[in-house]
Amino acid sequence: MSQDRERNTPPLELWGGVECTVVRIGDSFRDQIVETGHALRLADLDAIADLGIRTVRYPIVWERVAPDDPLKLDFAWHDERLRRLRDLGIKVIGGLVHHGSGPRYTSLLDRQFAAKLGDYAARVAERYPWIDMWTPVNEPLTTARFSCMYGHWYPHKKSFRDFLLALSHECQGALEAMRAIREVNPGALHVVTEDLGKTFSTPAMAYQARHENHRRWLSLDMLTGRVDERHPFWPMLMEAGVDPAVLADMNSQEAAPDLIGINHYLTSERYLDERRERYPDQPVGTNGVDSYVDLEAVRMPHLAGKTGPLARLREAWERYAIPLAVTEVHHGCSREEQVRWLAEVWNAAEQLRREGGDIRAVTLWSLFGNVDWRSLLTRREGIYDVGAFDTRGGKLRPTMVARAAKSLASGTPLAHPALEGRPWWRRSERFYIGGKPCMDHHLGRQPLLITGATGTLGQAFARLSHHRGLRHVVTDRAALDITDQQSIERALDRIQPWAVINTAGFVRVPEAEHQPDACFRINTTGPELLAAACRKRGIPLVTFSSDLVFDGQLGRPYLEPDPTSPACVYGESKAQAEDRVMAIDPDALIIRTSAFFGPWDPHNFLHHTVTALARGEEVHASDNAVVSPTYVPDLVHATLDLLLDGEQGIWHLANLGSISWHELAREIAGRTGLCPKKIRDSGGDKADNTLGTRRGQLLRPLTAALDDYVRSAETLRR
Repeated sequence: MSQDRERNTPPLELWGGVECTVVRIGDSFRDQIVETGHALRLADLDAIADLGIRTVRYPIVWERVAPDDPLKLDFAWHDERLRRLRDLGIKVIGGLVHHGSGPRYTSLLDRQFAAKLGDYAARVAERYPWIDMWTPVNEPLTTARFSCMYGHWYPHKKSFRDFLLALSHECQGALEAMRAIREVNPGALHVVTEDLGKTFSTPAMAYQARHENHRRWLSLDMLTGRVDERHPFWPMLMEAGVDPAVLADMNSQEAAPDLIGINHYLTSERYLDERRERYPDQPVGTNGVDSYVDLEAVRMPHLAGKTGPLARLREAWERYAIPLAVTEVHHGCSREEQVRWLAEVWNAAEQLRREGGDIRAVTLWSLFGNVDWRSLLTRREGIYDVGAFDTRGGKLRPTMVARAAKSLASGTPLAHPALEGRPWWRRSERFYIGGKPCMDHHLGRQPLLITGATGTLGQAFARLSHHRGLRHVVTDRAALDITDQQSIERALDRIQPWAVINTAGFVRVPEAEHQPDACFRINTTGPELLAAACRKRGIPLVTFSSDLVFDGQLGRPYLEPDPTSPACVYGESKAQAEDRVMAIDPDALIIRTSAFFGPWDPHNFLHHTVTALARGEEVHASDNAVVSPTYVPDLVHATLDLLLDGEQGIWHLANLGSISWHELAREIAGRTGLCPKKIRDSGGDKADNTLGTRRGQLLRPLTAALDDYVRSAETLRR
């Protein structure tokens, strides 16, 4: 690229997107706008503007506006929001169908689908003539596959013929929609979005890979008028009953994209291998001729350098020479990995621009997260993936992704010590076979400092920090004594951490009654001294508190603002620690949690119960004491995410649900196949220390955590 072109080329833009899928499963519709809470929050739009985003993919989805009757359209919700976006100076890319099959009176297999969508588009364009960019059908190829070839979504077909028919109807619908829109706004632009993953394979499965790699272009080939008698899919389209006149109509170029939006995910690229015995944990599929496993290509060592966003963007540019954008960037993972993925896609776009490719923007998706996409919306599990904002507290909470977005939108390079390590898709342990831990993925200038090297929580933080590629240092009492100010000062000056997580503590609750001085020295004075030292150096601090700061007599779950009311020495030591830390460092993050259990050590109630019952011993547990058991991996991941998000103050982190110790013992006995007859009720005073939250329920239900514990607990297999 010449220097003149570089000077005349506008900078790469950051766009935003709102997950707006309305998908039909059987007779029920799921609406992501409702499930993420965006439907009720007008202020979300101001939050988008605050990120510096000036173009947003936004829904005017057919199923929401005219769900039951094509003549009964309700634009009230959209009027208010589109007006607000316009007032904020944010351009809109209007979306009409987003993974749906249309309202109840049509479907992807309806021969009138295209005409009906065109009629709807006309009404929308008349109402919003100022919108200049449109996506009539999001990811038509993906939607046709999931609806009519794999049967996940309505109309739940599983045939190649139905897939081809559905795809032709979608592309024809996009054509009719753009014709209708341009009757109102002749300058309107067609933005076509598609997931363009690539399939790789063993030599034996090369024929299937070729088929899939031709297929991945089919929607764009249709819309650009490339499907004629010479196209490899022409015979199959004719056999399926696709009208050749429809394909010929595409040659008019009225449906041709003005901009191609590439939606690329880490799992978009696949590898087909007929050697099923190599991958015993992977499901086996078939094409009717051969059986094989369909694997993530990024996990195959010999494909390194052939996968990733830059390779796929190059292919799209070379094939069509139509301006590009990345119209979805999302990674349902830990917070630093989300930002690492965003940075990788952004850098790939910048590289393509340097090579001469016309790529205009990268789109942060989804701004407000999504629900249950891990099951393709086929199961109602309530699994929420965070976006730029976390909506689980009833209001928007900016995450680390939001801070990254602000940086990119303003042209500021991304910078944070947590981003300096290699992401999991660049580490050798990602491989299905032969993966070895990479020793250099923790490279970085500053580590995360974790106190309490010998404790359950400290060891868990060390283990999962390694898993997440976060450089860290774990200190024992000899290296950092939290009760000794000079020891703290020396350690902080030597290690130079970017944050401190304090897991050191006096944890023996009954013994605290007899050793109050030791308990208060470690649990109260220690965090106080740490807070002072961290505050002086501007180092974020995380420390842990307990549900025992409450006496269990409130009669409802305890929330973060509730006044403390400890009924024991241990609880009092934690309550005082909270007060002293917040007085010294209001920016500190204090995690209240409860009765944690984990898969990596035996120091928890569940392990004790299982081992005792296995030996035929009695287990004594109170049916009067109710708690919120907390799975250690969930606790650690959520804490790290909150730290990276820059959160502060008191947070309640416990798995969703409450249970008595007695019932918890019976639950784990049932899950491990042990007889519960030797579980005895130890009685005691009634107390309900259930932790609720006003700030957002970040941990999954207790039932799911217990299932995971039984499945993965190393201690149960020893």
